[in-house]
Amino acid sequence: MSVSIFRYVPLSIHGALEVLAAPLIMVGPVLLGLEPAAIAIGFVLGVLLLGLSVSLFGEGRAVSLRAHAELDYLLALATVLSGIGIGIITGDAAAMIFLVGVGVAQTALTASTRFSVPRGA
Repeated sequence: MSVSIFRYVPLSIHGALEVLAAPLIMVGPVLLGLEPAAIAIGFVLGVLLLGLSVSLFGEGRAVSLRAHAELDYLLALATVLSGIGIGIITGDAAAMIFLVGVGVAQTALTASTRFSVPRGA
């Protein structure tokens, strides 16, 4: 059985979800009243995600689809590790839960996305 049968999210939906999620990741820590370190990390990760997601749209891609998927996984890992680090260093459990949750959600989205472009597109 091929793993690709579990990839049911089209690339356009993947990109749209990332574009919508990035600002939420940037303002979420502020709205939740998290530690300043979590606010800074959330902002940086949101900006990186927004930049990466915008690279999917337009005439030419600055980043290949394979590289985009790999960068998505790398960003998700960095988010999870940042969350764990914040939790250990500052003791802010809410910040840890928020960042780890964002990283897990990014991993799930990336794992379920078909990184291919329809013919003729």
